[in-house]
Amino acid sequence: MSVKASEVDFDNLGFDYMDLPFRFRAYYRDGQWQEAGLTDDPNIHISEGSTILHYGQGSFEGLKAYRTKDGSINLFRPDENAKRMAKSCERLLMPTFPEDKFVDAVKQVVKANKDFVPAYGNGGTLYLRPYMVGVGGNIGVHPAKEYIFSIFAMPVGNYFKGGLTPTAFITSEYDRAAHKGTGANKVGGNYAASLFPGQYAHENGYSDCIYLDPVSHRKVEEVGSANFFGITKDNVFVTPKSPSILPSITKFSLLYLAKERLGLGTEQGDVYVDQFDRFKEAGACGTAAVISPIGSVTHEGNKHVFYSETEVGPVTKELYDTLTGIQFGDVEAPEGWIQKVDVD
Repeated sequence: MSVKASEVDFDNLGFDYMDLPFRFRAYYRDGQWQEAGLTDDPNIHISEGSTILHYGQGSFEGLKAYRTKDGSINLFRPDENAKRMAKSCERLLMPTFPEDKFVDAVKQVVKANKDFVPAYGNGGTLYLRPYMVGVGGNIGVHPAKEYIFSIFAMPVGNYFKGGLTPTAFITSEYDRAAHKGTGANKVGGNYAASLFPGQYAHENGYSDCIYLDPVSHRKVEEVGSANFFGITKDNVFVTPKSPSILPSITKFSLLYLAKERLGLGTEQGDVYVDQFDRFKEAGACGTAAVISPIGSVTHEGNKHVFYSETEVGPVTKELYDTLTGIQFGDVEAPEGWIQKVDVD
């Protein structure tokens, strides 16, 4: 049975699944998208031969809905999530769900579950998880003929327990994704590969591990399931560039804000693990993480501390305040970044 809004402790939200009353679901059969709409069934019913079960033919997205001071609800760049999911689907030979219908489906889910969007000032958001999976009776290694697209939601707090508090990370000897593989796509296999090294990091007192490039193991790629950024001593916002890094919507938003709102230089390029001294601050960014300051990184037994292990750096804080201010409606947004959800 789905949870009721009155049963949710909105002041102590984690990042956990909840069975909310409604989700969106659409079915692809006979070469086209067919029946679609809201449902109260949290379960999907699929064949044991479904390609998602055997060959990982599935992609997903993550975005949030934000309650503003006037009580309205904002979506942050949902069209970009639609475009990124389409690219992931194309990479796995799955049909794409039209961008306009994707955004409309997100709005339907938010509206149907509006009572679960945390209040303004609470710090929480309504997290939305769109996904698509290959289903039907298949066994050969080839694309499925049928697919399910769905979106569910749940109220969440901070992804990293420290929130906007610096935490420690450790580099991993394992690769998150292959060079020119599926690292640039939001697909399950990348995350399955991260479970083992991620658990090792947690068991040893780190927030997560940092993945290095799969070719040389000398360059930073991702921080757990988030993107890395660093602020150089001469005020340049730097993010890694690689064919195996997920193109984070949050990262590209921060690149724009760093340049246009904070007046920083920006750079996408190589970030060598032995050249951390060039950065006065560092952080992880993504939809779930928003911005999580990196206090230190341990690599091959050597620990490098950035701005502080206990306090967030001033540039990182200003970026966080600007980004979240836009998302919650307190700071003017660049054109097209915010879409309202009509909940009347």
